[in-house]
Amino acid sequence: MRLGILTGGGDCPGLNAVIRAVVRKATGEGHAVTGFRYGWAGVLADDTVELTHDRTTGILPRGGTILGTSRTNPYADGADGSASIRAVLERRGIDALVPVGGEDTLGVARRLSDDGVAVVGVPKTIDNDLAGTDVTFGFHTAVQIATDAIDRLHTTAESHNRVMVVEVMGRHAGWIAAYAGIAGGADAILVPERPFDVEEVCDVLRRRHATGRTFSIVVVSEGATPRDGAGLATAALGDGATDAFGHARLGGIAVALEAEIERRTGYESRMTILGHVQRGGTPTAYDRVLATRFGVRAAEAALAGAHGTMVALRGTEIALADLAEAVAEPKLLDPGLYATAEVFFG
Repeated sequence: MRLGILTGGGDCPGLNAVIRAVVRKATGEGHAVTGFRYGWAGVLADDTVELTHDRTTGILPRGGTILGTSRTNPYADGADGSASIRAVLERRGIDALVPVGGEDTLGVARRLSDDGVAVVGVPKTIDNDLAGTDVTFGFHTAVQIATDAIDRLHTTAESHNRVMVVEVMGRHAGWIAAYAGIAGGADAILVPERPFDVEEVCDVLRRRHATGRTFSIVVVSEGATPRDGAGLATAALGDGATDAFGHARLGGIAVALEAEIERRTGYESRMTILGHVQRGGTPTAYDRVLATRFGVRAAEAALAGAHGTMVALRGTEIALADLAEAVAEPKLLDPGLYATAEVFFG
């Protein structure tokens, strides 16, 4: 058999570990693997590379993806993506496709599956917001990077008696903000699932100062929004552009919060937007292991004909989830986890 593999959407620590695992499992049993460059764009353009043991040696600790990635949508503007992709897969003699990606990449995979294309998905997103799996690889690496940044900001905030506003990724879900905020000892955490009141945030900071604490750390997800918008310049300072899947470019809530907190409280404030640094660099050991387990199980499922599925972590086991159910809706932040974080606000 011949498997195809692609990586789509934003890059993520652990992608190369998945590629390596799929190749090792498939070629170790006498099968072949074709890689498509730059996500769905590579499938549409028939841009391929033969993936072998030698070509995937040494990539386990590397960040990014050796195949490249993009946010190309084969169904954009009414295009018949299924027909185009099926033609390429048939021309290349590919028996099953393993797309590695988040809600958009796997959303395309679901449509292809509905149209009869053999696919087995691998969930990938640092936001940890894909349903069907307990955890996605890349998430723990992003949390560690954000936590390290918060730890460093603590010392400069304390030295200057400042409020530090730290913006992390998280369009729909606040998993990174909650985990990194708890781990980093944040004094307030703002997430997309819970629209916030700016004055309530300021009250938390005032209570800290009233008890003699002269600095504060506020962690905010890029997708967090004010409850009514009153007094806040903007919830996102993007340029209004959208990608091929209709998502607006986010980033900038920290800029607005910095100015508003200082205006309302008089406390000197500074903001830091971590941005794409959360995606870059080498994956943690946890993410290398999880991505490897995902890749091996995806290859097994594809070779066994278990199509229309997505590999998933359930407890400590790697299981197969129904692809349609896995991408039906995002996995939002656990309210219980946020309640735990609130114990330490202020």
